[in-house]
Amino acid sequence: MQQAKAQLRYLRVTPRKTRLVADLIRGKRVEEALDILTFSRRRVAVNLRKLLKSAIANAESSGRVDPDLLRVSHISVDQGPTLKRSMPRARGSADRLEKKTSHVTLILEET
Repeated sequence: MQQAKAQLRYLRVTPRKTRLVADLIRGKRVEEALDILTFSRRRVAVNLRKLLKSAIANAESSGRVDPDLLRVSHISVDQGPTLKRSMPRARGSADRLEKKTSHVTLILEET
């Protein structure tokens, strides 16, 4: 079986929110996954759709894979580095803000 891979690194969306959308397309055919991501109301769906299109383009450029027979065989969302910021609070203190990032790996396989 032929595979195509694409990665998205340092995505400024938390891994928890990204996994919710990634779970929707896991195991689906490529056309169906594109439809799901197109009509999903979550902000991260736009980024995952671009990643899926990139993986499809990688499969087509290799020349050995038919893009109509592809399906999402593996998608994983890992946590990237956390940006640490602070927000001023009362009496000179500060609260810590953690802006989390995600690393997404997508693998397409021919059925």
